Amino acid sequence: MRLTIRTNLAMRALMFCAVHQGRLVRKHEIAAACNASENHLGVVVNMLGQAGYLDTTRGRGGGIRLARAPATVSVGEVFRLFEATVPFAECFAAADNHCPLTCACRLKGTLGRAVEAFYAALDDVTLADLVDDNAELAALLALERA
Repeated sequence: MRLTIRTNLAMRALMFCAVHQGRLVRKHEIAAACNASENHLGVVVNMLGQAGYLDTTRGRGGGIRLARAPATVSVGEVFRLFEATVPFAECFAAADNHCPLTCACRLKGTLGRAVEAFYAALDDVTLADLVDDNAELAALLALERA
């Protein structure tokens, strides 16, 4: 199993915002700290904003901040937001399934249960669990002081 770049960037952006809670951060700051493309990050930030995880303000005084307390942001929910539309295997994609074994294969059910177990394990982890008392992460995501 491999996460999409969007899911990875979403978690990095959320962790960055959580480390800098109470302050507006800019997309370019997140991109620099997380080694990400600003354009790709923009798509992710937009999705997180539409889903209610981030508040975004455009313009000169604008920026990004968490819309919810870190303890209320489930990692499993975030992963589902970005990964749910990506089929785990060919047989999970109804329109693009060309597997000749589909009608008799029992692997799909097993894989489906495994994927759900993966998400269930992530449901128990919050953004707060990832950032609270994590001095090493805070140091890595620290903004340069002017």
